Amino acid sequence: MTFTLPPLPYAYDALGQFMSKETLEFHHDKHHQAYVTNGNNALKGTEWEGKTLEEIVKGSFGKNPAVFNNAGQHYNHIHFWSWMKPNGGGTKLPAKLAKKIDEDLGGFDKFKADFQAAGVGQFGSGWCWLQVKGGKLEISKTPNGENPLVHGATPILGCDVWEHSYYIDYRNRRPDYLKAFVENLVNWEYVESLFDKA
Repeated sequence: MTFTLPPLPYAYDALGQFMSKETLEFHHDKHHQAYVTNGNNALKGTEWEGKTLEEIVKGSFGKNPAVFNNAGQHYNHIHFWSWMKPNGGGTKLPAKLAKKIDEDLGGFDKFKADFQAAGVGQFGSGWCWLQVKGGKLEISKTPNGENPLVHGATPILGCDVWEHSYYIDYRNRRPDYLKAFVENLVNWEYVESLFDKA
């Protein structure tokens, strides 16, 4: 497959004070575009040409860093834009997802604390995740462009903790960014749609 940059699912200024127009312009138009461009160049002539994005991510992990890093980040960012929405976040989750968070993660407040802690605790660049593995919800974190797919899990929510995701708006205050993400940005309906498929 050829990677293409999807448009944002909302206007550049739609996330307001929580993620600025400037951040989205740089993050989407420059950083994500670079993963698309570099990924397409790295794919040429490899065994992963013509494969699905998930197949490329899983297959190139540990074998071809140039392909994997760009494919992984492309996969992560396609979902990242949809994991956010204007007036998102908060505690009003779809009932089935809320019940599963209660069962597997000890309730929403504990999920929120553990998810944010995973993001704060990821040294350097990377991601924190809510994933499904073996039928259960788990919190995890990965470095750089890695994601739960390469560890036998399915990501249903992820937050990008690379500095380009938050430095314009939050400077070095990663905990404030993660708090804003969970409380004001998460698109829980999209999370639920991925949970239903996982």
